Parts: sequence; structure tokens; C-alpha cells
Amino acid sequence: MAKHSDISWKKDHPCTLSSNSVEKALRMVQSARSHYEEIAVEHIFDQISHAEKAIQTAEEFGEHLDIVEQNKKQLKQVKQQLSEFQKE
Repeated sequence: MAKHSDISWKKDHPCTLSSNSVEKALRMVQSARSHYEEIAVEHIFDQISHAEKAIQTAEEFGEHLDIVEQNKKQLKQVKQQLSEFQKE
């Protein structure tokens, strides 16, 4: 089994992956607001789904649950922003 450096381990940790997924979804919503394209919205839904799966994996991993909870709240905000954006 290959050894991971501290940086590699942190990068691949389920909690980090879920945080990165949520942040990417947020950036995508913000970008779509300024440059609307139908395909961009489809990609946002895909990213939200990816973030939900990453959060579920992080929950199952069972560490840093405070960060996982924070990611869940942030993803909920992303969904609300997307909903508001689609109503415009």
C-alpha cells in the first residue's frame, strides 16, 4: 500500500472532498448568474448531486462531522440560490 504524505492525505480525505464539491457548486451558481446558459444549470445540478454523494461519504467516514454539517448547510444555501436564480 502506498504511503500518503500529509498533504495528499488531507486532499483525499472525504471531508475535504465534500467541502471542495460544495464550494464548486457555489462557484457554478455564482457564475451562472452572470453568464446564463441552459447547459450551465444542468452542470450545476450534476455538481449538487456530486456534492450530496461526497457529503454522504464523509458522513459514513465518521470524522470531522462538524465540517460535514457545515457543508450540508452550505449546500442547502446553494440549492436556495439556484432556486432563486431559476425564478428570475
